[in-house]
Formats: sequence, C-alpha cells, structure tokens
Amino acid sequence: MSTLSDLPQECTMDAATSFTALPAGPVRRIFEAIARHDLEAMVSCFAEDYVNETPVHPDRSFTGRAQVHKNWTAILAGFPDLEPYVVRATTAPDGMVWVEWGQRGTRRDGVPVHLAGVSIFTLDGDAVSAVRFYLEQVESVSGTVDRNVADIVGAAAAGAPTGTAGGGERP
Repeated sequence: MSTLSDLPQECTMDAATSFTALPAGPVRRIFEAIARHDLEAMVSCFAEDYVNETPVHPDRSFTGRAQVHKNWTAILAGFPDLEPYVVRATTAPDGMVWVEWGQRGTRRDGVPVHLAGVSIFTLDGDAVSAVRFYLEQVESVSGTVDRNVADIVGAAAAGAPTGTAGGGERP
C-alpha cells in the first residue's frame, strides 16, 4: 500500500483543486460531495436506475441508486478521512466523462488504503446513468512485469522460473 509521499505530485494536490479537471455537472458534484463526505448530495447525482459495470470483477456489477447509497454509507463510515483525487479527466465526443482518479484514507483499524483507476461515466441529462468502474487497490509490492506475464501465460509456457513471487492478475 502506498503512503501519501509515494504518490505522484498530481495525486497529492488539494482535492478541491484537482476537481477543476472535471466538467461542470453531476460528475464534478459527485467528487465534491465525496470530499465533503456528503452522502445524500453524492447519491442524488445518480439516476434511480443507475447501472454500475465492473468489467474486471463482473460479480460486483449492480443496478440502482439504492446500492450506491448502501455502498457509500459503508465506505464513508469505514474511512473517516477518505479523500478522493482526480489525476485527469476528459469528455468524449459521445458525452461520456472519463476520469482517472483515486481515493485514499485510513480504515478505522488504522490500515491505510489507496485505490486508483479509471471510471467512465454515462450521463442522462443532469444525472449519472451508468459507470464502467475500474478502481483497484494500489499494490506497493506486486512483482515485476516479467513475473506477472509468466503468471498469466503459465510460467512453464513463458519459459520463466516457477515460484510464487509477485504476479497478480493484471498484464
């Protein structure tokens, strides 16, 4: 897990300042509400029939604003110092908002947590109707790229030495 000093400079700026990369509208309001820990304001930015797709973990996908409320109730309670940040954002020609972002905080048991990734927001009027969600825990020690490729293709097939050092699921 990363510490604040391990983060790139753009990830350590004041959270409110980093939101200027976001377009005005519901996506920016979501991040601002998270930073204030304003659950109701954040949830109100989602459509009632909101769809969350989590392609890397399909079983985690869900539909409905009620699940957003449930998830974020637990997140904000579990991380009293939760701080989101935005690295960069853009609006695609089709109106989708792509955001590279993260959040960091300390769990109530004292364990620091840092998540980072990309979310792709679909808007319907002034509400978020869907998000493709690619936020993962940052690993400080996850093995080399060679070890990871060997793990993905099978160490014997890659001609790499066998073992359990590093690796993971991501290429």
